Amino acid sequence: MEIQILFFGAVADSVKSRQLILNVASGTTAAAAIETAKKEHPALASQKLLIAVNEEYADTDTILGDGDEVAVFTAVSGG
Repeated sequence: MEIQILFFGAVADSVKSRQLILNVASGTTAAAAIETAKKEHPALASQKLLIAVNEEYADTDTILGDGDEVAVFTAVSGG
């Protein structure tokens, strides 16, 4: 199945990309998809990542489906 990983903010800057299309097996978790993305973009390994699946915050154990969008970003703080 095919999923799309979208990179935002500092994550996009560090990997120099806004998206990545992955073909993954049925039953793949968000964590496994991120680990695959880290192999293509090692800069991800040094960041604390948050994720959303289909525009909703998600846990890394979320099972992905065909066509899902996984957004990857870092925590944002301000004052």
